[in-house]
Amino acid sequence: MTDRTAFVTPGRFIVGCNYWAAHAGTAMWRDWRPEVIDRDLKVLAEAGLQIIRVFPLWPDFQPIHLLRSCQGHPAEYRFGEQPLGDDEAGQAGVSAEAIERFAEFIAIAERHGLKLSVGLVTGWMSGRLFVPPALEGLDVLTDPRAILWQVRLVRYFVRRFRDERAVIAWGLGNECNCMGTATREQAWVWAATIADAIRSADPSRPVISGMHSLFAGPEGSWTIGDQAELTDVLTTHPYPLFTPGCDLDPLNTMRSCLHATAETRLYGDVGGRPCLVEEFGTLGPNVGSDAVAADYLRTNLFSLWANDGRALLWWCANEQSHLEAAPYDWDSIERELGLLRCDHSAKPVLGELGRFRRLIEAMPFEALPPRLTDAVCILTRGQDTWRNGYAAFILAKQAGFDFEFQFADQPIREAPLYLLPGLCGQQWMRRRRWLELLARVEAGATLYMSYDSAIISSFEEVTGLESQTRCVRPGAVKATFDALPGEPNFEIPTGVKLTVKPTRAQVLAREDDGNPVFAVCAYGNGKVYFLGWPLERQLAHQPGAFCEPDVPAWWRIYRHVADSVPSQRVVGKTNPFVGVTEHPLDQKTRVIVAVNYSPDEVESGITISDGWQVKSLLHGKPERLDRNDAAVFLIARR
Repeated sequence: MTDRTAFVTPGRFIVGCNYWAAHAGTAMWRDWRPEVIDRDLKVLAEAGLQIIRVFPLWPDFQPIHLLRSCQGHPAEYRFGEQPLGDDEAGQAGVSAEAIERFAEFIAIAERHGLKLSVGLVTGWMSGRLFVPPALEGLDVLTDPRAILWQVRLVRYFVRRFRDERAVIAWGLGNECNCMGTATREQAWVWAATIADAIRSADPSRPVISGMHSLFAGPEGSWTIGDQAELTDVLTTHPYPLFTPGCDLDPLNTMRSCLHATAETRLYGDVGGRPCLVEEFGTLGPNVGSDAVAADYLRTNLFSLWANDGRALLWWCANEQSHLEAAPYDWDSIERELGLLRCDHSAKPVLGELGRFRRLIEAMPFEALPPRLTDAVCILTRGQDTWRNGYAAFILAKQAGFDFEFQFADQPIREAPLYLLPGLCGQQWMRRRRWLELLARVEAGATLYMSYDSAIISSFEEVTGLESQTRCVRPGAVKATFDALPGEPNFEIPTGVKLTVKPTRAQVLAREDDGNPVFAVCAYGNGKVYFLGWPLERQLAHQPGAFCEPDVPAWWRIYRHVADSVPSQRVVGKTNPFVGVTEHPLDQKTRVIVAVNYSPDEVESGITISDGWQVKSLLHGKPERLDRNDAAVFLIARR
């Protein structure tokens, strides 16, 4: 059942799309054709979609003008030449005609069994800023006049439609961090003001962030933590072309297919809130053909479901290549994004959404239990948190384990294994958190650190290595990893070199000049692995690092570290392009989801611990996975 609890219930997953009418795009509220909308929504509902994200375009719903008097002094807000009405809508500057059209839209959606998520302040859309005439030229995120009218719009709109069953969530808007410039404090005030306006009118529905490109740490204006504080559900819009480190490999390969999952888990884990993929797509046939787009979508559906992604909403319902207005006239990337072509025929991706919905609704459980995790990945100050975290996420999947993200300023979560990828700078972690982490290691946990120029206090005490000198490498460097199967010789392009001498550490790899680059040392009852290379940052910048057949098996470093830690898992695998999650239904039964993140049919190399056996197959076959597909099966204790 899709209701107002859908986004906030763990293990639930729903499918849908973002919507602009086929005939008009962003002009649909002015060029109102309910028969077109009825046709669109009928096709989408019959295909199996459950939810539509819809946008009341700001200047259409609040078409206010500011009339001025002598010397340009503000005189009166009006609807063109007409005074604002004395009723509630008029005093909010809201168009009664637009409101009635939205009411008709809701009725059409309800007739077809579709639920709605409403992006309230839709001032930014597809590369164009839309604001009421009275507010043009203002920074609408910080100017008090603009915020005043936004609050009036939001309060009136939510009050007007809060009794509609089809509406299951209110969003702040669409990527509102693109509507202007703001400091972190100004961004917080704007988001808090709009969220409070929503809740004052309707405290019963979740408030959706609607933002993208948030920062994990405090360096940016719009942060995961601030949005998590102010809203109930976080959102990602994981387009490869717009996300650093993601537009490097083919769409249907591992890096690209894990982008949405990694970003959604980053937001959800750091924010401590549910997170959903609110916008998803390929950005057109130049990026991936119709067939490749369907494969890409299928992989992401299984991956997000297995990693508690809550929902996937495709961008967008319809093609817009026939539209002449801006932004479609401006930007080629906005024209060929639809589930439905201009002739209203369906693309393969629409079928994938419906098939996946039917598949998970047929599962013998209502919600997928949380996946088991064996580690925490701590992202630190001064680094590129996204690229380091993203690469670490992929390496862990390849190595056969899962982790949670957290930021270094947060209290250290309990885990048997901690990952500190890409340490750099002098302020990467507060002393109190560093000591908190070391206390957990001393009590028995394992810590992995990779080095990217950081100054690490108590270095010898922690790593069993004594630092001798530090310099920037002039070029690529190789090292032999004696501790890994086959003793591979890996090469990394560049980075800061820390020359070290082992005092207590066991050396696991040396550079060609003999310098230890990978080592392990006891620390109390735990142990510390130190890698003297910026592995994650380098791989995040390297095209093909996670898809080419002859690339080094960097993931074996992660596997070596993880193998030294007791695990809750009972299912393993040998294929690095397969990700496996385990979901305990009870003490004797687990759901296993094995996802093939590659465009080839593969042998999974699935192994099951003694005492467990396959109970039933729910989708696919565990031993051999179709391209960009998955196997879902139950295992039980013997």
